[in-house]
Amino acid sequence: MSDHHDSLLLPSARRRDMLRALSAMALGVAAWPALAQDRRLPRLVTVSGAITEVVYILGAEGQLVGTDTTSLYPAAARSTPKVGYMRQLSAEGLLSLKPDAIIATNESGPTVVLDQIRTAGVKVEIIEADHTWAEVQRKVQAVGRAAAKETQARELQARLDAEWSQVQQRVGAARGRKPKVLFVLSHSASPQVSGEKTAAHSVIGYAGGVNALGGFHGYRPMTAEAMASAAPDIILTSTQSIEAHGGIDRFWERPELALTPAYKKRALITQDALLLLGFGPRLPAAIGELHGKFQAALA
Repeated sequence: MSDHHDSLLLPSARRRDMLRALSAMALGVAAWPALAQDRRLPRLVTVSGAITEVVYILGAEGQLVGTDTTSLYPAAARSTPKVGYMRQLSAEGLLSLKPDAIIATNESGPTVVLDQIRTAGVKVEIIEADHTWAEVQRKVQAVGRAAAKETQARELQARLDAEWSQVQQRVGAARGRKPKVLFVLSHSASPQVSGEKTAAHSVIGYAGGVNALGGFHGYRPMTAEAMASAAPDIILTSTQSIEAHGGIDRFWERPELALTPAYKKRALITQDALLLLGFGPRLPAAIGELHGKFQAALA
């Protein structure tokens, strides 16, 4: 059977690629490597809502084969296959998606699962989450590498760096005292308050406030004693916390809050949890918005 007839028996997609390559070769254009590269763009799984946001901004969402349950923005990310909560990953679930690379933060796990993924030959890129602007930069760079979009990542980083610089200049130019702000995490029946070494602590500082609680790392239960000693001017929480309480009025009904100056003025600021604490590409906008609200609460 002739070569012509053999080619007709090939799958249509492969036959189309071959014809395109032969045509390009006739024109002196080396198109075959490019065609192969286009067909082999890395398949990605992202384990962090902020990392997923970067993928979409870079236009690499077509390479996403899975995301974790914190990946809720943009709205299209909600319909991607989910690999579970970032701290409760399973090797079987991740490997079933046949990714080339998994991009996660050091808050993801369990560690043994990530080790199993590496052993299976999948590239695992872990980004340190230290609640700094450098964390955002690392996320952009990591996605650029994994998605084969390093040029676009550099351009995005330059734009975000400029936005961040402008916001920090505005915060630094503010006059007057800094408000004492208390972050309340209340997605369940047992509210907690943030100390140092938390995303909330860093966000409050970046926006020109002072964390009303210190002397400990992480989160602690919200107690009457803690509220009285913290004496915050402003209560900061997520919109999800308010929803979990059944609304703002129900939130203020918590007796511990009545012991604070913020309660007297009903000084409450809310922001979406991913926007507020995710340390993603929208951080400059989140900090700019918070700073404005801090200033308004003190007026």
